[in-house]
Amino acid sequence: MSLLNSRRFSLGARGLALCGAVLLATACASTSPTADTRAAAAVTAAPVKVKVFVAAMFEIGQNTGDRAGEFQYWYERYWKGAKPMAVPGALQPVYCNTDGVCGAVLGMGKVNSSSSMQAILLNPQFDFSQAYYVISGVAGTPPQRGTIGEVSWATWLVDYDLGHRWAPEENKPGEPTFMPRKGYEEYRRFKLNPDLVGWAMKLSADTPLKDSESARKYRLRYADTAARRAPFVGTGTHMTGDTFFHGPGMSKQAQYIAKLYGADDYVITEMEAAAITLVIKRTHGTDRVMSLRGAVNFDQGNPKETTLQHLDPAPGETAGGFAETVENIALVGTRVVDHIVKNWPTWSTGVPKP
Repeated sequence: MSLLNSRRFSLGARGLALCGAVLLATACASTSPTADTRAAAAVTAAPVKVKVFVAAMFEIGQNTGDRAGEFQYWYERYWKGAKPMAVPGALQPVYCNTDGVCGAVLGMGKVNSSSSMQAILLNPQFDFSQAYYVISGVAGTPPQRGTIGEVSWATWLVDYDLGHRWAPEENKPGEPTFMPRKGYEEYRRFKLNPDLVGWAMKLSADTPLKDSESARKYRLRYADTAARRAPFVGTGTHMTGDTFFHGPGMSKQAQYIAKLYGADDYVITEMEAAAITLVIKRTHGTDRVMSLRGAVNFDQGNPKETTLQHLDPAPGETAGGFAETVENIALVGTRVVDHIVKNWPTWSTGVPKP
């Protein structure tokens, strides 16, 4: 190699090395975040520390400003103006306030609601390690034990569907047409934390509840003392089933299942709570789970109508009080939510003794 070519090679190598150093420095500068960037990323990535999660099943229209469904009164209390947080796999976004109260519409039915709950629980945007849960919605009640507008805290959750059923005409007259299916013992019933139920009643039993003239008139169609009561706050077994069962026969069967499983009296029929609770149990346990339901209908007709007439009533023959009941649910539930948040240093470590 000539001296000239050698110098050219040396200069070229130096130039390439210099360019490489410049490019490397540029690359490092572009890929290495500043302290401010790292701090901002850490803040963005920090999950919401959930203190209470409120689960509703449906909303009629918008979250505020129109006819209220199960979510609206909760939303207006805690999340008006809050930014929706999208969660892949969940039916609707989650809303949270600065106090750690979060909530969402999960969808109706066991599969719909539980799949949403699973997606939310596993999403890294949230920290549920110390969270309490309020599973909230409307429901039916047997006229022998409840009334339109009442609000009930569950003591037990029982799955109505896990078992064997057959047609009544294929059975001995008057005997139950249900038999439990073996293998489902661990997830066909849940006894909720008695201390937590005790706190819920202690904080909310005296809540003034709304009522309507239409509901008062509708109750008089039933001869049962419980059915004619004004709205109240009570407790009992909530029966979870995907079937909207109707009629005295189906109601008796629900009570039979509750007793068969060693639970309290069946007082509420609904479609989601046992399934949602199973999801929570597998991730965080059930000690902090509450089920809160308001009765908007009876699970059977009055003595002057058939079950089919009750199932598909004529115009003007439906039970009144829906608007008042969804408000009652929130009036009762917010007392408990507010108490937990206000006294978080005590509640964060577990349910205090009542």
